[in-house]
Amino acid sequence: MIDYKDIKRAANLVTHSIGPADIAVILGSGLGGYEEQLIDPAEIDYGEIPGFPTSTVSGHAGKFIAGTLKGKRVLVMSGRFHSYEGYGMGKVTLPVRVMRLMGVKTLIVTNAAGAVNMDFKPGDLMLIEDYINLSGRNPLRGKNLDRFGPRFPDMTYAYDRELRKIAQEEAEKLNIDLKHGIYCWMNGPTFETPAEIRMARTLGADAVGMSTVPETIVARHSGIRVLGISSITNMAAGVLDQPINHEEVLAAGEMVKEPFRQLVNAIIGRLPDEEIVEM
Repeated sequence: MIDYKDIKRAANLVTHSIGPADIAVILGSGLGGYEEQLIDPAEIDYGEIPGFPTSTVSGHAGKFIAGTLKGKRVLVMSGRFHSYEGYGMGKVTLPVRVMRLMGVKTLIVTNAAGAVNMDFKPGDLMLIEDYINLSGRNPLRGKNLDRFGPRFPDMTYAYDRELRKIAQEEAEKLNIDLKHGIYCWMNGPTFETPAEIRMARTLGADAVGMSTVPETIVARHSGIRVLGISSITNMAAGVLDQPINHEEVLAAGEMVKEPFRQLVNAIIGRLPDEEIVEM
């Protein structure tokens, strides 16, 4: 169990190295490179941060980069951690706790996802409206970190309604056909079976993946507003009569890098300046 002192120690080091931030962006598989447009960037490798694990997945760089974008202080998390890598939920979500102590108030969390909705196609961007947790895991299990949030946090609006409205408005201005849907989290690392995808579709899922929900839960517990965007990189198992592999996921991520960059930039430009509050 990671305690407040461990989180504070990591946050102090990161803030001293690269500065505070108002907004954070977690990059999913294949979406790396977004950080290249930051003005006056500073970075720190995860290996330099006490308590941080290392990302072992191709397409995840493994560093925090902070800089200025649209007049805002933005922190980009290039590479995330997953429970299928063998890390406990405390480690998987430690970066979000650190973000909160760095002053982050708004988190844009992204991922590569498989399309469960038959009307979606690779190359689409999906605005996450809600999630279904089929992993059997919850990052808040165990002793509650009272300094961050309550024992039983509300998840009625896990993905902020105002942020979703902004995202839709900016997508329309950019002529991006932004899909809307429910993201289903399964633990992985195997891709889902056709039977699991049929179950997810029956439950109301539009896309499926192996991340995002733990960070969302901890961000909301910490009082951070969350916006979620999925990059649809493949049709989920059973939709097409062909196997799925990670290389195709990464390649499909390249297809959406430019519209993704434009959309996230526009959203950040709409966000208000917020005063950093110490915890």
